[in-house]
Amino acid sequence: MDDRDMLTIGRLADRTGLPARTLRFWSDEGVIAPAGRSAGGYRLYDAACVARVELIRALRELGLGLDDVRRVLESRATFAEVADAHVTAIDARIRALRVSRAVLATVSRRRSTLEETALMNRLARLSTAERTQIIDDFKADVFGRLDIDPALRDRVRQLHIDLPDDPTPDQVDAWVELAELVQDPDFRARMVTFLGLTTAAPGQEAPPGARVWWARQVVNDVARVRARDVAPEDPAAAELVGTLFGAADLSAVLSSLEAGIDAGAERYRALVGRVRGQVSAPDASDDLRWLAAALRVVLQQPGRSSCTRGVAE
Repeated sequence: MDDRDMLTIGRLADRTGLPARTLRFWSDEGVIAPAGRSAGGYRLYDAACVARVELIRALRELGLGLDDVRRVLESRATFAEVADAHVTAIDARIRALRVSRAVLATVSRRRSTLEETALMNRLARLSTAERTQIIDDFKADVFGRLDIDPALRDRVRQLHIDLPDDPTPDQVDAWVELAELVQDPDFRARMVTFLGLTTAAPGQEAPPGARVWWARQVVNDVARVRARDVAPEDPAAAELVGTLFGAADLSAVLSSLEAGIDAGAERYRALVGRVRGQVSAPDASDDLRWLAAALRVVLQQPGRSSCTRGVAE
């Protein structure tokens, strides 16, 4: 450009498509410098200024602030260094937005009060150490009240339940619900009762009802029978009970089953799976309630008492 081709800030705005006030601000901040002045003192810009404006626009669209733009243009930092820092910052903002979205989605679904919303927001934004402490407190309280094999206690202690570094909205939503659940004293008490009926004490065999919860095959067999529209009162239901539990004490099986249903063990299992991002088995609550009803029918048959053993004796 010769002097006749020098651009006023208005013509620079026309050339670049940026508002004149933005260009004036950038010029005032020193990220673009005029190539000269007109006789009237107006700032004038040349082709190099046009190229610099295009570069600044690109950096700004990538999220860099003017201070970082100035550092790059003045070669006080490489663009790769600044870009790396911004990737970290953007990742943090994405995680924060996912947390916010999950909390708001949960608030919308639950129609939560302001107090409930504040609690959910606090739980969702806990640090890794704080989340770990909540789970550790739950495990220590529940399993500390149980007489179980030391090896099993160690496995429980090492059980990891936490959000990944980049959680999905569903994982955050599940964590909020799980954190509320495991801090509920009533839930803890129900879990103690349930686990006491389904976990073997040192040197003893597993209780009669343990297979209902720790062997998914039981639930799968029940689901197949229910798919045929078999009612708990039907002879086929009694036949299934005999097949599943043989000579086991059915009253003990029913007690553990009812304790697990009352504790919400399926809900807990599903929440843990969602927090971990695992594809877990479908909720079997309906199948378990059907099985409990079938057990009651069998136990109420004439000639049976609460200590009657299984139908396959």
